[in-house]
Amino acid sequence: MKPKETSEHYILSSSPHAHAHSSVRRIMLDVIIALLPTTAAGIFFFGMPVVWTIAACVSTCIVTEALCRMAMKRDNTIGDLSAVVTGLLLALNLPAGIPLWMAVVGSVFAIGVAKQVFGGLGMNPFNPALAARAFMLISFTGPMTTWLKPFWWKTPEAATTATPLATMKTWFAAEATASASPHGLCDSAATGVPCLWDMLTGNMPGCIGEVSAIALAIGAAYLLVRKVITWHIPVAFIATVFVYSLIAGGAPAMMQVLTGGVMIGACFMATDYVTSPTTAKGKLIFGFGCGLICMLIRQFGGYPEGCSFAILIMNSVCPLINRWTQPKPFGSKK
Repeated sequence: MKPKETSEHYILSSSPHAHAHSSVRRIMLDVIIALLPTTAAGIFFFGMPVVWTIAACVSTCIVTEALCRMAMKRDNTIGDLSAVVTGLLLALNLPAGIPLWMAVVGSVFAIGVAKQVFGGLGMNPFNPALAARAFMLISFTGPMTTWLKPFWWKTPEAATTATPLATMKTWFAAEATASASPHGLCDSAATGVPCLWDMLTGNMPGCIGEVSAIALAIGAAYLLVRKVITWHIPVAFIATVFVYSLIAGGAPAMMQVLTGGVMIGACFMATDYVTSPTTAKGKLIFGFGCGLICMLIRQFGGYPEGCSFAILIMNSVCPLINRWTQPKPFGSKK
């Protein structure tokens, strides 16, 4: 005789058993909110070209995602805001004033090639925004390495300049023969090297979203409070860059951390759920690898900046890191 079911009977199912009351849309919305401070800083320093670049990237990503899902006869996923985040991140990783058609091409690549070809969100092995940036850097090297000076509209005759990392690489290489060390100076007009305050606030040339360390720190703090990200990857990434700089010499460690894509890469790109490890130990390894490869490229590579390529390389070994660091189930045998 079948026993009568009571409230004491339970349904057994596979994990997960608890729900965090979150969703992809909620997480993506948090990322967008966290990126607002650095977006505002980019608009403040570089003007309306930032607005047009962001609008071009975000709108192209949304349209490309909708068309790709339609072509693959799959559910439309633009409502989860992941395409908006990809477009915004790509725009923030581009120089202000880049031709809009190039931004459109990069956005199509980010969604159509780096994301939807692999099946969409959750299946892409590489961060779509960084993959698109690497593609654009190789395809459009000139415009991708042409930087507007902050408040360029006040002095249009000197609108563009070299990247701060490139300037630092040559300046500090000749530091030993200089009469005085420029480490403590704040004379960017004379040296071409931004001072600490300029690097913190964003008053220096660079990509739209990478110049203001304070704005990026505010956004990262929001994500940590909201528990969208954990501290493991950002701390391991930034600490590795800092310690490597102390050991290798050359540009001061704080300058290596605060210039280029280290801050935005460590807090917003390397922490991508899909392309980063799932375990705490794996995240520390991942962050360490990103920082180490970034500094090796900066010191020995042909590019002054190596953050994007470092994260993409570590994306490729993420499945191995997950396998190595995955905890063994209780009672399992080797």
